[in-house]
Amino acid sequence: MSEEENFDLNEFLEEREQEHELYEHHRIVVDPGQSLLRIDKFLMSRLQNVSRSKIQAAASANSILVNEEPIKPNYRVKPDDIITIVLPTPPRDTAIYPEDIPIKVVYEDDDIILVHKEAGMVVHPGFNNYTGTLINALAYHFEGQNIDRKEPSPYLVHRIDKNTSGLLVIAKNENAMASLAQQFFDHSIERKYNALVWGDFEEESGTITGNLDRNPKNRLEMTVFPDGSQGRHAVTHYRVLERFHYVTLVECQLETGRTHQIRAHMRHIGHPIFNDDTYGGNRVVKGTTFTKYKQFIDNCFEMIPRQALHAKTLGFIHPRTKEKVFFETDLPEDFSSVLDKWRRYVATKGDLLEEE
Repeated sequence: MSEEENFDLNEFLEEREQEHELYEHHRIVVDPGQSLLRIDKFLMSRLQNVSRSKIQAAASANSILVNEEPIKPNYRVKPDDIITIVLPTPPRDTAIYPEDIPIKVVYEDDDIILVHKEAGMVVHPGFNNYTGTLINALAYHFEGQNIDRKEPSPYLVHRIDKNTSGLLVIAKNENAMASLAQQFFDHSIERKYNALVWGDFEEESGTITGNLDRNPKNRLEMTVFPDGSQGRHAVTHYRVLERFHYVTLVECQLETGRTHQIRAHMRHIGHPIFNDDTYGGNRVVKGTTFTKYKQFIDNCFEMIPRQALHAKTLGFIHPRTKEKVFFETDLPEDFSSVLDKWRRYVATKGDLLEEE
């Protein structure tokens, strides 16, 4: 195997490590001869490696339904009950070592913490990334915090790609984790991204619907199967924020949250994200053949040496207060700088662009 092929394999294994599901979904039909039994004890006997506290946290978060109705932790199962349960499954098999890494905290209380993740930072330790991750930084950040006589732990309920910047919410205890996991599983979390994409749009807004799965010709990327023949259902809504003739700033709202969803969906409709080296955005897709234009694009790529994608907003029901909360973070410097560069380019070349 060549060195280049080995690198691709490592990247693929890293992607697989980061991609594994964060939730388990179980459906159990109670036997006709089952005697009355508390649901936590019943589920502990039916589910492997699940603690009683985790089951009780799921019940408190309305993540356990019996006959399609949420139940309390002291519910007693009856014959023929149909039980469904959503359990968060935090990344496993990797020890978390606290590391003194600076993080940008947007909000924090006893149950949750929101951070602005910088581009280039891996979220969780995994293949080839055992240190220097956001979770390592959070473990250090939590040291010395004592809440309800327990030291909080970083419970991951969603991810963003290594080279995507923006907001992440992390639970600090099992109850918060169960509540947030249910909301992500139900797709009730409000998530909006800003993306600079190649090309202009005739419309002001639209929706992309298409199943996503690994590309059989390149396992490092996701591809769209619009006929639904394989993959998982995925929906992205977008609207135009600002036009630069050759590129466009759009807002993308996730209805589902799949691996590389926005990146793959935008490539599918002919608008790959600017400088996305996996999905074809790291070359001149739209524009002139002039050498000066190519140099301008190369300069832009140097300013933002990663895909121009930023997780800007998060809205969800707070696990403890049960109130809707909403958070927003500014674009990082590399993203805002490249937008300013495009604004100056359009202002300078305005008349010429209109003639094309």
